Amino acid sequence: MSMSARTTIDLEQAWDLIQKGITKLKNNLEGLAEEQLSVADNMMLYTTFYNMWTQKRSHDYPQELYDKYRDSFEEYIVSKVQPDLRERHDEFMLRELVKRWANHKIMVRWLSYFFRYLDRYFIVQKSLPPLNAVGLTCFREMVYKETNGKVRDAVISLIDQEREGEQIDRDLLKKLVDIFVEIGIDCYENDFEAAMLKDAASYYSRKASKWILELSYLDYMLKVAECLKRERERVAHYLHSSSEPKLLEKVQHELLSVYANQLLEKEHSGCYSLLRDKEEKIEDLPIKPTKEVFLKSSDGDIFAVDYNVALMLESIKDMVEYEANSTANSSIPLKVSSKILIKIIEYCHKHAESSDSEDKTSGTDLKEWDAKFVEVDNATLSDLILASNDLNIKSLQDLACQKVGDLISMLNIRDEFHPKEEKEEFLKEIR
Repeated sequence: MSMSARTTIDLEQAWDLIQKGITKLKNNLEGLAEEQLSVADNMMLYTTFYNMWTQKRSHDYPQELYDKYRDSFEEYIVSKVQPDLRERHDEFMLRELVKRWANHKIMVRWLSYFFRYLDRYFIVQKSLPPLNAVGLTCFREMVYKETNGKVRDAVISLIDQEREGEQIDRDLLKKLVDIFVEIGIDCYENDFEAAMLKDAASYYSRKASKWILELSYLDYMLKVAECLKRERERVAHYLHSSSEPKLLEKVQHELLSVYANQLLEKEHSGCYSLLRDKEEKIEDLPIKPTKEVFLKSSDGDIFAVDYNVALMLESIKDMVEYEANSTANSSIPLKVSSKILIKIIEYCHKHAESSDSEDKTSGTDLKEWDAKFVEVDNATLSDLILASNDLNIKSLQDLACQKVGDLISMLNIRDEFHPKEEKEEFLKEIR
Protein backbone atom coordinates (compact mmCIF):
# COMPACT_ATOMS: atom_id res chain seq x y z
CA MET A 1 0.00 0.00 0.00
CA SER A 2 1.38 3.46 -0.88
CA MET A 3 2.20 6.08 1.74
CA SER A 4 -0.41 8.33 0.16
CA ALA A 5 -2.94 5.89 1.68
CA ARG A 6 -1.56 6.93 5.09
CA THR A 7 -0.10 3.59 6.09
CA THR A 8 1.79 3.34 9.34
CA ILE A 9 5.44 4.16 8.78
CA ASP A 10 8.26 3.70 11.27
CA LEU A 11 11.11 6.14 11.84
CA GLU A 12 13.80 4.08 10.12
CA GLN A 13 11.73 3.65 6.98
CA ALA A 14 10.72 7.30 6.90
CA TRP A 15 14.22 8.60 7.57
CA ASP A 16 15.62 6.57 4.71
CA LEU A 17 13.27 8.43 2.35
CA ILE A 18 13.90 11.80 3.97
CA GLN A 19 17.66 11.29 3.93
CA LYS A 20 17.61 10.75 0.18
CA GLY A 21 15.96 14.15 -0.29
CA ILE A 22 18.39 15.85 2.10
CA THR A 23 21.37 14.23 0.36
CA LYS A 24 20.16 15.51 -3.00
CA LEU A 25 19.83 19.01 -1.53
CA LYS A 26 23.36 18.86 -0.08
CA ASN A 27 24.76 17.69 -3.41
CA ASN A 28 23.01 20.57 -5.14
CA LEU A 29 24.63 22.99 -2.71
CA GLU A 30 28.04 21.42 -3.32
CA GLY A 31 27.61 21.95 -7.05
CA LEU A 32 27.69 18.26 -7.85
CA ALA A 33 26.20 17.16 -11.15
CA GLU A 34 22.82 15.97 -10.00
CA GLU A 35 19.23 16.83 -10.73
CA GLN A 36 17.54 19.54 -8.71
CA LEU A 37 14.87 18.51 -6.22
CA SER A 38 11.88 17.72 -8.41
CA VAL A 39 8.17 18.14 -7.77
CA ALA A 40 8.04 14.40 -7.18
CA ASP A 41 10.82 14.67 -4.57
CA ASN A 42 8.96 17.44 -2.77
CA MET A 43 5.72 15.48 -2.80
CA MET A 44 7.46 12.38 -1.49
CA LEU A 45 8.99 14.33 1.41
CA TYR A 46 5.75 16.13 2.18
CA THR A 47 3.77 12.87 2.16
CA THR A 48 6.31 11.15 4.40
CA PHE A 49 6.15 13.88 7.03
CA TYR A 50 2.38 14.11 6.77
CA ASN A 51 1.91 10.38 7.29
CA MET A 52 4.29 10.33 10.24
CA TRP A 53 2.46 13.19 11.91
CA THR A 54 -1.12 12.04 11.27
CA GLN A 55 -0.70 8.36 12.06
CA LYS A 56 -1.60 6.96 15.47
CA ARG A 57 0.20 8.69 18.31
CA SER A 58 1.92 5.47 19.35
CA HIS A 59 3.81 5.55 16.05
CA ASP A 60 4.87 9.20 15.74
CA TYR A 61 8.43 10.33 16.30
CA PRO A 62 8.46 14.14 16.69
CA GLN A 63 11.36 14.32 19.15
CA GLU A 64 13.48 11.96 17.04
CA LEU A 65 12.72 13.99 13.90
CA TYR A 66 13.55 17.22 15.72
CA ASP A 67 16.92 15.77 16.76
CA LYS A 68 17.61 14.45 13.27
CA TYR A 69 16.82 17.87 11.82
CA ARG A 70 19.61 19.34 13.94
CA ASP A 71 21.89 16.37 13.22
CA SER A 72 21.51 16.98 9.47
CA PHE A 73 23.09 20.42 9.82
CA GLU A 74 25.80 19.28 12.19
CA GLU A 75 26.83 16.38 9.95
CA TYR A 76 26.99 18.62 6.88
CA ILE A 77 29.03 21.28 8.70
CA VAL A 78 31.51 18.74 10.07
CA SER A 79 31.94 16.83 6.81
CA LYS A 80 31.91 19.69 4.30
CA VAL A 81 31.87 23.22 5.68
CA GLN A 82 34.55 23.13 8.37
CA PRO A 83 37.17 21.29 6.25
CA ASP A 84 36.73 23.66 3.30
CA LEU A 85 37.06 26.74 5.50
CA ARG A 86 40.06 25.42 7.42
CA GLU A 87 42.08 24.68 4.31
CA ARG A 88 41.58 28.20 2.91
CA HIS A 89 43.25 31.41 4.01
CA ASP A 90 42.99 35.16 3.56
CA GLU A 91 40.58 36.30 0.85
CA PHE A 92 39.91 32.72 -0.27
CA MET A 93 38.63 31.88 3.21
CA LEU A 94 36.45 35.00 3.26
CA ARG A 95 34.84 34.18 -0.07
CA GLU A 96 34.30 30.57 0.99
CA LEU A 97 32.61 31.73 4.19
CA VAL A 98 30.26 33.98 2.22
CA LYS A 99 29.36 31.05 -0.03
CA ARG A 100 28.88 28.67 2.91
CA TRP A 101 26.63 31.11 4.75
CA ALA A 102 24.47 31.60 1.64
CA ASN A 103 24.23 27.82 1.19
CA HIS A 104 23.40 27.34 4.86
CA LYS A 105 20.48 29.75 4.62
CA ILE A 106 19.17 27.85 1.60
CA MET A 107 19.46 24.58 3.52
CA VAL A 108 17.65 26.05 6.53
CA ARG A 109 14.86 27.33 4.32
CA TRP A 110 14.34 23.97 2.58
CA LEU A 111 14.64 21.73 5.62
CA SER A 112 12.40 24.02 7.68
CA TYR A 113 9.82 23.67 4.94
CA PHE A 114 10.09 19.86 4.88
CA PHE A 115 9.93 19.60 8.69
CA ARG A 116 7.29 22.32 9.09
CA TYR A 117 4.81 20.07 10.93
CA LEU A 118 7.24 20.12 13.85
CA ASP A 119 7.10 23.93 13.93
CA ARG A 120 3.31 23.97 13.85
CA TYR A 121 2.64 21.53 16.66
CA PHE A 122 5.42 19.70 18.48
CA ILE A 123 7.78 22.67 18.93
CA VAL A 124 4.98 24.90 20.19
CA GLN A 125 3.76 22.26 22.63
CA LYS A 126 7.26 21.62 23.99
CA SER A 127 8.40 25.28 23.92
CA LEU A 128 11.49 24.32 21.91
CA PRO A 129 13.54 26.63 19.66
CA PRO A 130 11.90 26.88 16.20
CA LEU A 131 13.48 25.16 13.22
CA ASN A 132 15.02 28.33 11.77
CA ALA A 133 16.65 29.10 15.11
CA VAL A 134 18.07 25.56 15.35
CA GLY A 135 19.66 25.90 11.91
CA LEU A 136 21.10 29.31 12.80
CA THR A 137 22.46 28.02 16.11
CA CYS A 138 24.30 25.18 14.38
CA PHE A 139 26.12 27.62 12.10
CA ARG A 140 26.83 30.07 14.91
CA GLU A 141 28.25 27.45 17.27
CA MET A 142 30.18 25.39 14.72
CA VAL A 143 31.28 27.93 12.09
CA TYR A 144 30.83 31.51 13.26
CA LYS A 145 32.56 31.07 16.62
CA GLU A 146 35.56 29.53 14.89
CA THR A 147 35.89 32.18 12.18
CA ASN A 148 34.49 35.49 13.46
CA GLY A 149 37.80 36.72 14.88
CA LYS A 150 39.65 36.18 11.61
CA VAL A 151 36.81 37.72 9.63
CA ARG A 152 36.62 40.75 11.92
CA ASP A 153 40.35 41.44 11.61
CA ALA A 154 40.27 40.94 7.84
CA VAL A 155 37.32 43.31 7.36
CA ILE A 156 38.90 46.00 9.55
CA SER A 157 42.16 45.65 7.62
CA LEU A 158 40.30 46.12 4.34
CA ILE A 159 38.52 49.20 5.68
CA ASP A 160 41.88 50.74 6.63
CA GLN A 161 43.24 49.90 3.19
CA GLU A 162 40.32 51.77 1.64
CA ARG A 163 40.98 54.75 3.92
CA GLU A 164 44.49 54.79 2.49
CA GLY A 165 43.10 55.01 -1.03
CA GLU A 166 43.34 51.37 -2.07
CA GLN A 167 40.61 49.70 -4.10
CA ILE A 168 38.77 46.98 -2.21
CA ASP A 169 35.85 44.66 -2.95
CA ARG A 170 33.01 46.49 -1.20
CA ASP A 171 30.50 43.84 -2.22
CA LEU A 172 32.54 41.18 -0.42
CA LEU A 173 32.83 43.42 2.64
CA LYS A 174 29.08 43.96 2.79
CA LYS A 175 28.39 40.23 2.57
CA LEU A 176 30.87 39.56 5.38
CA VAL A 177 29.43 42.29 7.60
CA ASP A 178 25.93 41.00 6.87
CA ILE A 179 26.95 37.64 8.36
CA PHE A 180 27.57 39.33 11.72
CA VAL A 181 24.23 41.15 11.48
CA GLU A 182 22.23 38.09 10.43
CA ILE A 183 23.77 35.88 13.11
CA GLY A 184 22.48 38.50 15.56
CA ILE A 185 22.78 42.27 16.00
CA ASP A 186 24.44 41.62 19.36
CA CYS A 187 27.13 39.63 17.53
CA TYR A 188 27.60 42.53 15.13
CA GLU A 189 27.98 45.02 17.96
CA ASN A 190 30.15 42.91 20.28
CA ASP A 191 32.21 40.81 17.88
CA PHE A 192 32.72 43.35 15.09
CA GLU A 193 31.54 46.90 15.68
CA ALA A 194 33.39 47.47 18.97
CA ALA A 195 36.73 46.53 17.39
CA MET A 196 35.92 48.47 14.21
CA LEU A 197 35.20 51.65 16.20
CA LYS A 198 38.35 51.21 18.27
CA ASP A 199 40.39 50.82 15.09
CA ALA A 200 38.76 53.90 13.54
CA ALA A 201 39.65 55.96 16.61
CA SER A 202 43.24 54.71 16.48
CA TYR A 203 43.49 55.36 12.73
CA TYR A 204 42.24 58.94 12.95
CA SER A 205 44.28 59.63 16.07
CA ARG A 206 47.43 58.82 14.06
CA LYS A 207 46.26 60.90 11.12
CA ALA A 208 45.25 63.87 13.27
CA SER A 209 48.61 63.99 15.06
CA LYS A 210 50.27 64.36 11.66
CA TRP A 211 47.76 66.67 9.98
CA ILE A 212 47.61 69.13 12.88
CA LEU A 213 51.33 69.80 12.40
CA GLU A 214 51.35 69.94 8.61
CA LEU A 215 48.09 71.60 7.58
CA SER A 216 46.65 75.07 7.88
CA TYR A 217 43.35 75.53 9.68
CA LEU A 218 41.42 75.60 6.41
CA ASP A 219 43.17 72.56 4.96
CA TYR A 220 42.66 70.67 8.20
CA MET A 221 38.93 71.43 8.25
CA LEU A 222 38.66 70.42 4.60
CA LYS A 223 40.34 67.15 5.53
CA VAL A 224 37.86 66.63 8.38
CA ALA A 225 34.91 67.26 6.07
CA GLU A 226 36.29 64.77 3.55
CA CYS A 227 36.87 62.11 6.24
CA LEU A 228 33.33 62.45 7.57
CA LYS A 229 31.95 62.22 4.06
CA ARG A 230 33.95 59.04 3.36
CA GLU A 231 32.88 57.40 6.62
CA ARG A 232 29.23 58.08 5.81
CA GLU A 233 29.80 56.42 2.44
CA ARG A 234 31.31 53.38 4.15
CA VAL A 235 28.26 52.99 6.34
CA ALA A 236 25.99 53.31 3.32
CA HIS A 237 27.95 50.73 1.32
CA TYR A 238 28.77 47.96 3.79
CA LEU A 239 28.28 48.75 7.47
CA HIS A 240 25.05 48.56 9.46
CA SER A 241 23.21 51.88 9.62
CA SER A 242 23.32 51.86 13.44
CA SER A 243 27.10 52.29 13.24
CA GLU A 244 26.93 55.72 11.59
CA PRO A 245 26.49 57.96 14.66
CA LYS A 246 29.03 55.94 16.65
CA LEU A 247 31.59 56.04 13.84
CA LEU A 248 31.13 59.76 13.17
CA GLU A 249 31.44 60.44 16.89
CA LYS A 250 34.82 58.68 16.95
CA VAL A 251 36.05 60.62 13.92
CA GLN A 252 34.80 63.96 15.30
CA HIS A 253 36.41 63.29 18.66
CA GLU A 254 39.84 62.34 17.30
CA LEU A 255 40.00 65.02 14.61
CA LEU A 256 38.25 67.93 16.35
CA SER A 257 37.71 67.51 20.08
CA VAL A 258 41.22 66.29 20.87
CA TYR A 259 42.80 69.18 18.96
CA ALA A 260 40.28 71.93 19.78
CA ASN A 261 42.89 74.22 21.37
CA GLN A 262 45.39 73.80 18.53
CA LEU A 263 42.65 74.49 16.00
CA LEU A 264 41.75 77.69 17.83
CA GLU A 265 45.37 78.78 17.66
CA LYS A 266 45.55 77.93 13.97
CA GLU A 267 42.34 79.83 13.27
CA HIS A 268 43.84 83.03 14.67
CA SER A 269 47.26 82.64 13.09
CA GLY A 270 46.06 84.37 9.94
CA CYS A 271 44.65 81.33 8.20
CA TYR A 272 41.57 83.18 6.94
CA SER A 273 43.79 85.46 4.93
CA LEU A 274 44.50 82.38 2.81
CA LEU A 275 40.88 82.06 1.70
CA ARG A 276 41.30 84.26 -1.34
CA ASP A 277 44.06 81.96 -2.60
CA LYS A 278 42.12 78.75 -2.01
CA GLU A 279 38.77 79.27 -3.66
CA GLU A 280 39.08 75.98 -5.52
CA LYS A 281 39.47 74.13 -2.22
CA ILE A 282 36.58 75.99 -0.62
CA GLU A 283 34.36 74.73 -3.43
CA ASP A 284 35.00 71.19 -2.15
CA LEU A 285 33.23 71.98 1.11
CA PRO A 286 29.49 71.25 1.28
CA ILE A 287 29.03 74.74 2.78
CA LYS A 288 31.41 77.62 2.13
CA PRO A 289 33.16 78.59 5.38
CA THR A 290 32.32 81.98 6.77
CA LYS A 291 32.96 81.94 10.47
CA GLU A 292 32.97 79.08 12.90
CA VAL A 293 31.72 78.74 16.43
CA PHE A 294 32.46 76.03 18.93
CA LEU A 295 29.73 74.01 20.62
CA LYS A 296 30.45 72.04 23.78
CA SER A 297 28.44 68.89 24.47
CA SER A 298 27.31 67.79 27.91
CA ASP A 299 30.09 65.17 27.72
CA GLY A 300 32.71 67.90 27.39
CA ASP A 301 33.51 67.36 23.69
CA ILE A 302 33.95 70.48 21.57
CA PHE A 303 32.73 70.67 17.97
CA ALA A 304 33.77 73.28 15.41
CA VAL A 305 30.59 74.21 13.53
CA ASP A 306 30.08 76.50 10.56
CA TYR A 307 28.40 79.76 11.52
CA ASN A 308 25.52 79.26 9.06
CA VAL A 309 24.86 75.80 10.47
CA ALA A 310 25.01 76.96 14.09
CA LEU A 311 22.45 79.69 13.35
CA MET A 312 19.85 76.96 12.80
CA LEU A 313 19.94 76.32 16.55
CA GLU A 314 17.37 79.03 17.20
CA SER A 315 17.48 78.99 21.00
CA ILE A 316 21.19 79.91 21.04
CA LYS A 317 21.15 82.13 17.95
CA ASP A 318 22.10 85.24 19.92
CA MET A 319 25.02 83.40 21.53
CA VAL A 320 26.16 82.11 18.13
CA GLU A 321 26.18 85.64 16.70
CA TYR A 322 28.02 86.94 19.75
CA GLU A 323 30.68 84.20 19.67
CA ALA A 324 31.18 84.59 15.93
CA ASN A 325 32.16 88.24 16.45
CA SER A 326 34.00 87.72 19.71
CA THR A 327 37.75 87.38 20.17
CA ALA A 328 37.31 85.33 23.34
CA ASN A 329 37.05 82.05 21.41
CA SER A 330 34.99 80.34 24.07
CA SER A 331 32.65 77.45 23.35
CA ILE A 332 28.88 77.48 23.80
CA PRO A 333 27.84 74.83 26.36
CA LEU A 334 24.83 72.70 25.47
CA LYS A 335 22.79 70.21 27.47
CA VAL A 336 23.10 67.68 24.68
CA SER A 337 25.29 64.57 24.57
CA SER A 338 28.04 64.22 21.96
CA LYS A 339 26.15 61.40 20.26
CA ILE A 340 23.01 63.50 19.77
CA LEU A 341 24.91 66.71 19.00
CA ILE A 342 26.67 64.94 16.12
CA LYS A 343 23.27 63.95 14.73
CA ILE A 344 21.92 67.49 15.12
CA ILE A 345 24.96 69.04 13.43
CA GLU A 346 24.62 66.52 10.62
CA TYR A 347 20.95 67.42 10.18
CA CYS A 348 21.54 71.19 10.20
CA HIS A 349 24.52 70.82 7.89
CA LYS A 350 22.46 68.87 5.37
CA HIS A 351 19.57 71.34 5.45
CA ALA A 352 21.86 74.34 5.16
CA GLU A 353 23.55 72.66 2.21
CA SER A 354 20.20 71.93 0.60
CA SER A 355 18.97 75.52 1.01
CA ASP A 356 22.07 76.72 -0.86
CA SER A 357 21.56 74.21 -3.67
CA GLU A 358 20.06 75.30 -6.99
CA ASP A 359 19.27 71.71 -7.96
CA LYS A 360 15.52 71.31 -8.49
CA THR A 361 15.69 67.69 -7.34
CA SER A 362 17.25 68.63 -4.00
CA GLY A 363 13.83 68.86 -2.32
CA THR A 364 12.98 65.25 -3.16
CA ASP A 365 16.46 64.10 -2.21
CA LEU A 366 16.19 65.94 1.11
CA LYS A 367 12.91 64.20 1.96
CA GLU A 368 14.52 60.84 1.29
CA TRP A 369 17.55 61.85 3.37
CA ASP A 370 15.26 62.99 6.23
CA ALA A 371 13.40 59.68 6.17
CA LYS A 372 16.67 57.78 6.48
CA PHE A 373 17.97 60.18 9.14
CA VAL A 374 15.22 59.25 11.61
CA GLU A 375 15.63 55.50 11.07
CA VAL A 376 17.17 55.19 14.53
CA ASP A 377 16.42 53.33 17.74
CA ASN A 378 13.66 54.62 20.00
CA ALA A 379 16.03 56.06 22.60
CA THR A 380 17.89 58.13 20.00
CA LEU A 381 14.59 59.30 18.52
CA SER A 382 13.44 60.43 21.95
CA ASP A 383 16.72 62.28 22.56
CA LEU A 384 16.43 64.01 19.18
CA ILE A 385 12.94 65.25 20.06
CA LEU A 386 14.11 66.61 23.42
CA ALA A 387 17.25 68.22 21.98
CA SER A 388 15.47 69.76 18.98
CA ASN A 389 12.87 71.20 21.35
CA ASP A 390 15.56 72.58 23.67
CA LEU A 391 17.50 74.09 20.73
CA ASN A 392 14.30 75.19 18.96
CA ILE A 393 15.02 73.41 15.67
CA LYS A 394 11.39 73.20 14.62
CA SER A 395 11.89 71.26 11.38
CA LEU A 396 13.87 68.53 13.16
CA GLN A 397 11.36 68.37 15.99
CA ASP A 398 8.49 68.00 13.50
CA LEU A 399 10.40 65.32 11.61
CA ALA A 400 11.18 63.28 14.73
CA CYS A 401 7.64 63.63 16.10
CA GLN A 402 6.19 62.57 12.76
CA LYS A 403 8.39 59.46 12.90
CA VAL A 404 7.04 58.63 16.34
CA GLY A 405 3.50 59.14 15.06
CA ASP A 406 4.16 56.80 12.16
CA LEU A 407 5.54 54.14 14.50
CA ILE A 408 2.53 54.40 16.81
CA SER A 409 0.15 54.23 13.84
CA MET A 410 1.92 51.11 12.67
CA LEU A 411 1.42 49.52 16.08
CA ASN A 412 -2.27 50.46 16.05
CA ILE A 413 -2.75 48.99 12.60
CA ARG A 414 -1.07 45.76 13.61
CA ASP A 415 -2.88 45.25 16.92
CA GLU A 416 -3.10 41.53 16.44
CA PHE A 417 0.66 41.23 16.21
CA HIS A 418 1.57 43.73 18.91
CA PRO A 419 0.07 43.09 22.34
CA LYS A 420 -0.78 45.95 24.65
CA GLU A 421 2.34 45.37 26.75
CA GLU A 422 4.58 45.84 23.72
CA LYS A 423 2.91 49.15 22.84
CA GLU A 424 3.29 50.41 26.39
CA GLU A 425 6.95 49.46 26.37
CA PHE A 426 7.46 51.30 23.08
CA LEU A 427 5.75 54.44 24.39
CA LYS A 428 7.92 54.35 27.51
CA GLU A 429 11.06 54.27 25.37
CA ILE A 430 10.17 57.39 23.40
CA ARG A 431 8.98 59.49 26.34
